[in-house]
Amino acid sequence: MVGLLGSLVQLEKAEPDWSTKLETVTDKIIERLSGPAVSWGDTYEKLKKYYNGKDFFSLTDIWAAMGITTYVKEIDEHTLTDQWDHFSKSSTQWDHPFPIYTVIDKQCKQSEDEKDTVDPWFEISPYEAGYSLCGAFVDTSSFGSQFDNGSKKKLQPEMDMLYLQALCGSALADEVENKKFIWEYIKDPNSPHVEKCYQVLMDLADMNLCVLNGKDPSALHQSIRTTLNELNASKSQLSFPTEKQNLAGEEATKLNMKQHTEDVCNDLSLGFSFWPDVKMWTHIYDCMNQWIWGRNYDFVYNMKDEAVTPTLLKSETRDYEDAGLLLNSPYFSVLRKERNIDLIISLDFSEDNPFMVLYAF
Repeated sequence: MVGLLGSLVQLEKAEPDWSTKLETVTDKIIERLSGPAVSWGDTYEKLKKYYNGKDFFSLTDIWAAMGITTYVKEIDEHTLTDQWDHFSKSSTQWDHPFPIYTVIDKQCKQSEDEKDTVDPWFEISPYEAGYSLCGAFVDTSSFGSQFDNGSKKKLQPEMDMLYLQALCGSALADEVENKKFIWEYIKDPNSPHVEKCYQVLMDLADMNLCVLNGKDPSALHQSIRTTLNELNASKSQLSFPTEKQNLAGEEATKLNMKQHTEDVCNDLSLGFSFWPDVKMWTHIYDCMNQWIWGRNYDFVYNMKDEAVTPTLLKSETRDYEDAGLLLNSPYFSVLRKERNIDLIISLDFSEDNPFMVLYAF
């Protein structure tokens, strides 16, 4: 079973024989989704765990902790391989669909070189993760770890189910609206908000929201400048320019806001690098600025293989995200020669032509 991320994840983690107890499993899922939300404290701890636990921290981690938990009402830290080990012990394991989750390689999708765009399709199953067309795969438990010429150099923790849902659910239909969502969540009144550093970050979130909503951010700019100058009284190395920001014109405003956000975060990082939470929050703002999703080590880095797209072999990291409309029917994964597929049943009710990419090949 390929795709159907939300429902498939919920069913797969329910219990070993979920396919024979659909009504019971469905009732349990509905009960949980109707229950209380994940607390800010638990969300915050999960965010810190992602930040401190691996080399690359991106908006996918933030979306997992802040966004996905809002919908699924839980923090699922089981891994895909752990989950499948659990199912494999069941005597009815082969009665259940084999899950294959699909994303795309963002750099391949956006490349201007036609050679790079032929293989953006990436799949993740309980056993392996890799590129569907060229056949470059790695054990799922090792996806995200650092490799050099096929040798594992640095182990990274296996992604959990919460991160997987964020990774496969990151085809954000409207970048602006999702920026608004994350900025609003960051400035949640229940978040840690007791130090002046956090006041600066909250004002910075509000300032970004003002720019996105077409409102005047000058008062917030002044507040940030005032607070930073107050902090500067005890931190001589922290400085902030006093000249008024040029915020004329919509596009100029967005560009200035991006630079302004970066400058404020740099000042906080320099002045308070000893405070881990500030480093995490400034990193979050940096990810927002650069719009970085799904960044992981490239497991085929420095390998020599003519079957693999050359740029995949040259980059140390890759960014992965949901394919969205580009792969509404994720047929590429099931078309792999090794799977010996005779029939594809595609239940697709979304917009546009679900097989438009297939026609291109």
